[in-house]
Amino acid sequence: MTAPAPSNPTPAPRPGAIYFLGRVVLRPLFWLLYRPRIVGRANVPARGPVLLASNHLASLDTVIIPTSAARPVQFLIKSSYFTGSGILGRLKHWFFTSIGGVPVYRATGRDARAALDAGSSILRAGSVFAVFPEGSRSRDGKLHEGHGGAAWMARETGATIVPIGLIGTGTVKPLSHLLPGRPRLQVRFGEPLDLADLEGVPDGKARREITERMMAAIARLSGQERSGSVNATSRD
Repeated sequence: MTAPAPSNPTPAPRPGAIYFLGRVVLRPLFWLLYRPRIVGRANVPARGPVLLASNHLASLDTVIIPTSAARPVQFLIKSSYFTGSGILGRLKHWFFTSIGGVPVYRATGRDARAALDAGSSILRAGSVFAVFPEGSRSRDGKLHEGHGGAAWMARETGATIVPIGLIGTGTVKPLSHLLPGRPRLQVRFGEPLDLADLEGVPDGKARREITERMMAAIARLSGQERSGSVNATSRD
């Protein structure tokens, strides 16, 4: 069980030098290992708040998206990665803070709202924030129903929503995509969602519609079958 969120959380961190150094190192490394095909990178606006909404198939997703995007990208990261004692604990805290990670605590009640507020603070600063609307990675390969948190953040901050479809990350292994005939990993950035018609629509109805449009766009990009249910197969 993760620790409860602090009652007075500090402002969301911004990526530091280690983040940009990591991108310099990881981009060529990932190209060598996985040969990712990146489609539609120009669909991410060059300025202003952007909410990236992606399907989630593997732990690799949280690294492949920032290394594929032109702008720095921040994620929610489990709070356990920020805690711990001794040198290792301090090192973990320093590393995940340096890359702009935002600790997420128990996904219920006040703590869930604290996570949403942290993501919103990143968007209000004009930065790029990425989420997995399914809540956890899919173990059956299907695209599960989205939760409403992403739509809430977009509605609160006016951020542009850019859907992402990841293909092949769930089965990827180092060097496997270098073999002849093997499909390449793909990161597909879709066109920003047009939500102009939802101006003036009551919040609850608007959030449900935004969530549905978001998941439909992700399904088109990823080619996944939609399960029609929430994802209860994984908690990570």
